Amino acid sequence: MSSRSIGATSDRFVHSYGPWAVVAGASDGLGAAFVRAVAGCGIDVVAVARRGSLLEALKEECAERFRRTVVPLVADLAEPESFSRIIEATGGMDVGLLIYNAAFVNGGSFLDHQVELHRRIVDVNCIRPMELAHHFAGLMKAKGRGGIVLMSSLTSFIGSPYISAYGASKAFNMILAEGLWYELRRSGVDVLASCPGAITTPDFIAGYSGKASFISPPLSTPEEVAFATLEALGRKSIVIPGRMNSILSFIMRHLLPRRTGVRFMGKTVHDLTSEESPTDAPLS
Repeated sequence: MSSRSIGATSDRFVHSYGPWAVVAGASDGLGAAFVRAVAGCGIDVVAVARRGSLLEALKEECAERFRRTVVPLVADLAEPESFSRIIEATGGMDVGLLIYNAAFVNGGSFLDHQVELHRRIVDVNCIRPMELAHHFAGLMKAKGRGGIVLMSSLTSFIGSPYISAYGASKAFNMILAEGLWYELRRSGVDVLASCPGAITTPDFIAGYSGKASFISPPLSTPEEVAFATLEALGRKSIVIPGRMNSILSFIMRHLLPRRTGVRFMGKTVHDLTSEESPTDAPLS
């Protein structure tokens, strides 16, 4: 992905958000697209994910393509110690950008899963981004610059049957980011919630039914979402990548009765995913 207009220019982007970035949930799909985009702008990256082999491949790719350093950090963000591991690994770095992309979803009926899996959603999707945002926002505020991106979802705006806990966790990220945007806006720290629809990541494709109705949002590529998100950083508090996604979101939230919107969300999730959705797969 080109960095041609992210943050106006690469120099401005590096000045505002460099020299180091932390990308959580970075091994493939959208996370890897973020790593490539940030490295393409001239910023070195600490890439956090569970799959070390994919992180190593991404490290080699970015070194060859962009002449940037990617430091792989293997960690399971469902585990409490992952927070301290990230803090320790970045202790000597000037981190100017945090992108929290990691997400966990267990598709299907809420009662089809044990409560431990729902707790994992809260740990990965809510607790870790809150902890990391608190840590890095403090450092960024002290130096008067920086950026934080919390990945949310279209599911954050309205109840989403069959991924109910996931949608609720994404609403947490959106509201947290929106509040932090206001609190930190005068300190030079930019905060953004990105709310994409379905993305063609490997995990999503594994559970994709191939069906879509007239209310189903269009599928976006990881590169499209990463570019739209980084382009919006410093310009707004919430971004919905993709014009059609923005239109559909407006219709669902403002033109339809809320109960009807929830019904449509349930049909959309059912249409987009197979009957046996992957248990550990981010939808955004």
